[in-house]
Amino acid sequence: MSATIHIIHENDEWTKPLRQALDALNVPYEDWHLHEGTLDLSKEPPKGIFYNRMSASSHTRDHRFAPEYTAAVLSWLEAHDRIVFNNSRALALEVSKVAQYTALQAHGIQTPKTMAVVGKAQLLEAASHFDGAFITKHNRAGKGLGVQLFQHPDALKSYLTSDDFEEPIDGITLLQQYIQSPNAKITRCEFIGGKFFYAVDVDTSDGFELCPADACQIGDTFCPTTATPKPKFVIRESFDHPIIEKYERFLQANGITFAGIEFIQDAQGTIYTYDVNTNTNYNKDAEQVAGLYGMTAIANHLANALHSLTQKA
Repeated sequence: MSATIHIIHENDEWTKPLRQALDALNVPYEDWHLHEGTLDLSKEPPKGIFYNRMSASSHTRDHRFAPEYTAAVLSWLEAHDRIVFNNSRALALEVSKVAQYTALQAHGIQTPKTMAVVGKAQLLEAASHFDGAFITKHNRAGKGLGVQLFQHPDALKSYLTSDDFEEPIDGITLLQQYIQSPNAKITRCEFIGGKFFYAVDVDTSDGFELCPADACQIGDTFCPTTATPKPKFVIRESFDHPIIEKYERFLQANGITFAGIEFIQDAQGTIYTYDVNTNTNYNKDAEQVAGLYGMTAIANHLANALHSLTQKA
C-alpha cells in the first residue's frame, strides 16, 4: 500500500475544509474519525504521515473518549516511528490547560494567575486569593465553553449552588485572573509548520465563544439579514512582536506543528497567553479579506511532507 496522509479527528465539519484543500492538490489521504474503533497492537501502522486534529471539546459532541483513544493510537504510531504532526505531547497539551500553562511558563511566556481546583468548597477558598475580578474555565474545554466572569467570591458561591454550574469533564475547574482588554479583543496567532502564519483579532464583546470555524458562528452578528454585520474575526496586517519567536520555540519543544495560540493585552500593553489550540480552525470571511488561507497552507505542508517521505522510500 502506498504512503498516504492520515487525518486524525472527531469532527467532520471542522475537517471538511482540509479535505477540500487536499482534493485540490490531488494528494492521497484517509479520514480517521476516532470517536470509536479497534486498535490491533500486533499490527504495524500503514505507511504515510499522520496529522492529529483531535479536539479537547470532543465530549461536547458526544465523543467522550475520543482523546483517550487518540492517545493510544498516537503511542502506537510513534512506537513504529511514523511521522506524526501534532504528536502525543501536543495532544497532552490540547486536553489540559494546566499542562499548557506550565509548558508556556517554562519558555518565559507569561500566563494569567491561575489556580486548578477540584471541589466546590475548594473553589470558594481559592477565590479568596484573587484581589479583583476572576473567571472560571474548564481544564479540558474548547471554544471558551464554561467560561464565567465573577467580580467577587460571593457571586461565585451563587453560581456554584445554581443549576447553571457546569461540572468539568475531568473534574478540574480553573480560577483565573481576569485580564481587562481596553478594546474587548483578544489576538490569536496561527502557526503552520511551526512557523508564524498570521494573527487574527477576535472581538469578545459578545462573549467567550471564540471558535473561528464557520459552523460555530451563531447569533445576529453573523445573520445575513443584518444591515451592517460586525466582523468578529479580522486578520491583522504585518503583525510583528517578540512573542512570536517565543511561541515558535514553545511549539518546537512540544511536538506541535499546527496551532493557534491566543493572548490578551491589558491597558499597560502586557501580553498574557491563555490558550493553545492544536486543533486550529480558520475563519473563511477573514481569510478572504486578507488573501491568506490556513487550510490551504496546511494541505501544502502535508503534501510536501508526503512527497519527501515517498522520495526516501
